[in-house]
Amino acid sequence: MELKVAVQMDPIEQIDIKGDSTFAILLEAQRRGHSIFYYEPDNLSLLHGVPVARGCILRVKDEVGNHFEKLDPRRVQLTDFDVVQLRQDPPFDMNYISTTHLLETVHPQTLVVNDPHNVRNSPEKLFVTQFENLTPPTLITRDLSEVKEFRNVHENIIVKPLYGNGGAGVFSLNRDDTNLSSLIELFQGFFREPFVVQKYLPAVRDGDKRIILVDGEIAGAINRRPAADETRSNMHVGGTPEPVELTDRDREICAEISGELKRRGLIFTGIDVIGDYLTEINVTSPTGIREVKKFGGNDIAAMIWEAIERKISDR
Repeated sequence: MELKVAVQMDPIEQIDIKGDSTFAILLEAQRRGHSIFYYEPDNLSLLHGVPVARGCILRVKDEVGNHFEKLDPRRVQLTDFDVVQLRQDPPFDMNYISTTHLLETVHPQTLVVNDPHNVRNSPEKLFVTQFENLTPPTLITRDLSEVKEFRNVHENIIVKPLYGNGGAGVFSLNRDDTNLSSLIELFQGFFREPFVVQKYLPAVRDGDKRIILVDGEIAGAINRRPAADETRSNMHVGGTPEPVELTDRDREICAEISGELKRRGLIFTGIDVIGDYLTEINVTSPTGIREVKKFGGNDIAAMIWEAIERKISDR
């Protein structure tokens, strides 16, 4: 099956191909004989109700410093494509949300991965609260009094932006930390949205597990261990990836959320698990598939395309 594929992503010149999941997906698309049209979010428009994009044909190569070739610049109608890969990174702001509205006009006649309606309606730190029996104690608020009361109950807490990503703006505060009020004032001044307060999980010192699901089924996992002087385990702030075995609790978590992921058309998701708790469900631009393969796990890029090709064939 040869497909016409469009990919909406951030500038390809700036990615680190050694760990970039979008690049792995593009390599596999090319290997399968699919054509690739590349465009950036700012080049997406809606003309007379039809989404159009200005971009170019893309060729990719797994070679650092020489990883892409752009050919034949043009404007296209996304209705002419079989698949659109929605792969721009957060922030999940109004610009991001606007692109989901534009892409929703073409889906599902052109399959958008992930479903733009449900990307918009499944914010990663809010979606997870629908599974209260799987998550640590969590508060979503802008109210300092609520935060103080939450800390009185749970003592050590994490405070983070509701729509943040990559570990940016994540703070750990213990029960005796006198900076709580100042930090909340800072958040209130910097963010218009509520923010997230969670019970601190000491198990994070053993790592933050990224489990990748393809069409709701477990595809692979890695552990991300934080640096000695960090609370955050994100790899770009010093977290170290390592192979990991899934526990019975991990599989229980995945089984419980699987049906909802499928129902929402979320083909490629990455969940974060600390100890026995689900902390996030990543639906915008999940990462980790190159690391899984590096440690001898599944070729998740191939699994993603198999799921896409199956859905298009069934349709």
